[in-house]
Amino acid sequence: MDKVRRVLVHICRETAAPQRAPFVQSITGHFSVGGEDEVQVNCCLDKNRFILSGGDEGPAVPLKRPAFCPMKHLSVTEAAAIPLDIQQRGVDVGVAILLQTANQRVLLTRRAKELHIFPNVWVPPGGHLEPDETLLDAGLRELQEETGLKLEAEEVCPKILGLWESVYPPMLSRGHPQRHHIVVYMLLSSSLSHLQLQCCLRPSPAEVSACLWADRPLVRAIVSAKDGEDRELQLDQLPSSISVSQVSSDGALSDCCLPLKVLVSRAPASGPDVQRVSTGTKFALELWLRTLGPSDPNNLTL
Repeated sequence: MDKVRRVLVHICRETAAPQRAPFVQSITGHFSVGGEDEVQVNCCLDKNRFILSGGDEGPAVPLKRPAFCPMKHLSVTEAAAIPLDIQQRGVDVGVAILLQTANQRVLLTRRAKELHIFPNVWVPPGGHLEPDETLLDAGLRELQEETGLKLEAEEVCPKILGLWESVYPPMLSRGHPQRHHIVVYMLLSSSLSHLQLQCCLRPSPAEVSACLWADRPLVRAIVSAKDGEDRELQLDQLPSSISVSQVSSDGALSDCCLPLKVLVSRAPASGPDVQRVSTGTKFALELWLRTLGPSDPNNLTL
């Protein structure tokens, strides 16, 4: 068993007692009636258990998995081949922060290429929920550790956008599952602009290799590149390159340009992964777009 305490996912239906979710179980599938990849659930933290239920008590949030989720397609034989120490891990809980600026941009970071899980992939700041933390505490801690941005709980307006069932590797074609998480995407609204927050960025080079502030047109383009689909991209006359801040080995930031095609890349069905925005991040960004009011063309790029 694990020597270090971890907050794990527990699942229940109706009045049944919460049970620890097995590593190989699709959490979305547990609550799905007809095999859907998106369901509505209730969630709460109780005694270091992250409890998901399908009841009608309290406000529900969307829980989604990709159509190619390994846990959805895992056969009995494939499940049995997973090493026992991994099978005994359970399902971990992560918190990712969509930090919205006063001028409606959100912060995305590129994970360092040396990381073992989802290296070189664009995501919001985030990480594991630690014992005795609230979801907001975990999000603010990870935001500061990864980006240097220190926000106080009373300064932001937290809102859970949705939950994402994340498995690594993300496809069975890349090997048996090694990690299984439910990621809580939380929206935090800042009263500062992205330029004001940019001055406070101090990314950790061990975790972050680049940062960018994505505005609404760029986010629309990113979410139009749905993984596993071949739909036409919505590029909205965007430039062919996007300005990002690159992080050096000593943490210094420098401006550089990233081809737009990188940010609208889709997850390859086989072979090695590519630099792209993660599938879960696209889900969260799509939910974020729904929270915004009508576009104001005079107030998108301030």
